[in-house]
Amino acid sequence: MARTVRDATLDTRSARLRLSENRKHWRSIENGLHIGYRRGPRGGTWLARRNVAGRYPEKRIGIADDLTDADGFTVISYKQALEEARRWWQSEEKRQSGICDQDQETYTVEKACDEYLAHYRARGGRSEYATRKVIDAHIRPALQNEDVSKLTTRKIRAWHHALAIGPKLLRTKRTAQSRATRAVDHANPDAVRSRRATANRVLTVLKAILNHAWRERIVKSDEAWRPVRPFAQVDAAVVRYLSVDECRRLVNTCRPDLRDLVRAALLTGARYGELIRLRTQDVNFDSGTIAIRMSKSGRVRHIVLTAEGQSLFNNLVLGRASHELVFLRADGNAWKPAQPTRPLIQACQRVAIEPPATFHILRHTYASTLAMARVPMGVIAAQLGHADTRITSKHYAHFAPSYVAETVRSHFPELGIGIKVASTMVALKQHDH
Repeated sequence: MARTVRDATLDTRSARLRLSENRKHWRSIENGLHIGYRRGPRGGTWLARRNVAGRYPEKRIGIADDLTDADGFTVISYKQALEEARRWWQSEEKRQSGICDQDQETYTVEKACDEYLAHYRARGGRSEYATRKVIDAHIRPALQNEDVSKLTTRKIRAWHHALAIGPKLLRTKRTAQSRATRAVDHANPDAVRSRRATANRVLTVLKAILNHAWRERIVKSDEAWRPVRPFAQVDAAVVRYLSVDECRRLVNTCRPDLRDLVRAALLTGARYGELIRLRTQDVNFDSGTIAIRMSKSGRVRHIVLTAEGQSLFNNLVLGRASHELVFLRADGNAWKPAQPTRPLIQACQRVAIEPPATFHILRHTYASTLAMARVPMGVIAAQLGHADTRITSKHYAHFAPSYVAETVRSHFPELGIGIKVASTMVALKQHDH
């Protein structure tokens, strides 16, 4: 049995909890082999890497036992991570030397996920964080040990349908022992629609992972997952947006650093990720615009600022260096994904905004306000960064005053129903007094 390499920063939970988040910490365990640890918001992940001609390809080998006890399967301890790293190293050495044929190895969904994420980062994918969260929450727990070449249409469809009827995962404190969930109210059509829409989004990610493996010729066919269809008619364009009064109440109750972000979201329609990457040099007062250089589509776009928006950004960037981030937290650090979620919910609760707003709802509010002000769909699409007006029209066209609506309202005769009902109600109130 190989010896256990001790490391004061990695081999205990308490030591790992003192490490900084989102950084990889490495320890050499053999000549050319390292074990690594990356701490996330809700526990850490064990990694391994090996020296191959001066390069260090990495492998995710398991979830660390930071929040729950190791089971040797899904969650593993430091000692078990060492053993798994050595097994991986030996397997790779044998494969490269030709001792074992690659076709004899099991290409699991877990391995396919790792390789897809590496490919996604290499090609500059803009939503790596969200994609990784979907994989870790919904795909790895259920399918990680499945052999990709042995997946069947029935198995994938059963997994997809189980997602639709399963409980909704809730945000949970970092110290929690398990992830909080909420059962789906199957008597509520909108709740069912929402869960099916979520299941469809997760299915899209799984298909992207499996298609990558197929295109790389690691698996021979895509016949298992190609016939699995998403649920139909679940992406209804139900847009939640805030009224002017709700916008003001929300801004007034937010803490100062969050208040600036909320103001900017309401005045630009930019995504949260776009705002937190914005730098002072991206604000152009000559043209009255801000430049979004890292958009979801990968294309640069320029958002036109109103007078109110220009005033806001003038106050934010005045006297600051061009390379600085426009939006910083109160402690001077950069905002990270999902950090404003809880304080934004708390702010909404203080001013009775129900359900609580998200940054996506702030984006909807901006676009809906433009649509109701008769701004053309093409202009709104350009501001939001949509490739064309199809998505824009789907979500916001019903807000725009249309020829049909104006014609009906101007030609339909007055029936007097509203007046009679109103006068009756007044008479009833007077009679009660």
